[in-house]
Amino acid sequence: MAIRAGRTEDIPRDQLTGALRRGAVKKHVAAIHVSGKLTLLQRKLSNVLLLNAYDTLTDQQTHLIDARTLCMMIGYNSNDMDTLKQSLRGLAETVAEWDMLDDKGQQEWGVSSLLSYAKLKAGVCEYAYSPALAAKLNDPKVFALINLNIQRRFTSGHALALYENCYRFVRTKSTGWWSLDLFRRLMGVDDSPYYQSYKHLNAKIIKPSVAEVNKTSNIVVTPEVRKRGREVVEIRFHIAENPQLAILDLDDGEGLRNTPVYAKLRELGVSDRLARQWVTEHGAVHVSEKLDYVAGQGGVQNPVSYLTAALRDDYKATAADAPRPVTSERGVKLARVRDLAGARTPTQRDADKRLFLAQLESAAARDDFERHGWMSALNYHAIVAFWAEMVPED
Repeated sequence: MAIRAGRTEDIPRDQLTGALRRGAVKKHVAAIHVSGKLTLLQRKLSNVLLLNAYDTLTDQQTHLIDARTLCMMIGYNSNDMDTLKQSLRGLAETVAEWDMLDDKGQQEWGVSSLLSYAKLKAGVCEYAYSPALAAKLNDPKVFALINLNIQRRFTSGHALALYENCYRFVRTKSTGWWSLDLFRRLMGVDDSPYYQSYKHLNAKIIKPSVAEVNKTSNIVVTPEVRKRGREVVEIRFHIAENPQLAILDLDDGEGLRNTPVYAKLRELGVSDRLARQWVTEHGAVHVSEKLDYVAGQGGVQNPVSYLTAALRDDYKATAADAPRPVTSERGVKLARVRDLAGARTPTQRDADKRLFLAQLESAAARDDFERHGWMSALNYHAIVAFWAEMVPED
């Protein structure tokens, strides 16, 4: 499929999402292709929407994401709702088509719009997938999530499209042969007479896209063509992991799910993906320490939010380092900011910081915020005003 997603200091590391490992299935590599022209921003938008919905893809009919968060995650101006509307419209008008064998070996063909609907209301984007497409996207044998940190590195829509269509074959190490007609459709140039010439297609699409994928992503692709006489009629891509960038991918989770710390996180209410991310980033010992710290505080109303802050700010189980009650007006306001920021999702927290940084004109102010975050003394008044606008008090 020509979209992929995942959840990096493009995006903080606690938001990295690695590929879901394919199960041991018999020749079950799905072909999900997208017709139509998706811009680079539309591709990134589709990925963020999918990642946001992934945990409840087949359990919920509709999904919600803060519109400003969504804009920031994909590089839109947070106030440019017209561009966001145009991109959402493009996804709703774009068709996904699959043709594959099901678990019983029977051929299955299907077609669906990428989004069955989307709407913006009160600063929130609500959207949905068709049930049939949601089931395909939720199946790790069919679809692999793409790391958003890798996605953000791409500057070419054609290169991102090539990466997305190659990445799901990383386990089999080859895409298999594609007809040039199919390849042109995957790259979004099927209706251009100019690219009917393989010479032009190779020079303008294939070579630049391969170069960017190999420089930018966690895989290395090598094209191979098949000719009929002197005419090129098919192309396939051999795929190898890029050892220099493979660190951007997280463990697939099978091993982590069997650890005691993972079980404690899940019992606390942490999602599967976030639990794996925390253990991968911070290590099992460190996460266990923070779990014990939170458990020792007593009366914590939102333990997941508190654990998020404890991991982020490295709360210590000592009287000197543990957060202490505050009574001054300034302290009360900063404590509220800390709680509000801690209650946001990792995606929202990254977008909040980006949005606030974009409003700072002084280099000194930006530097102080980079070092101290929402506790930046130099930006105290701006921080309080920012959060008052973001989350007005009752």
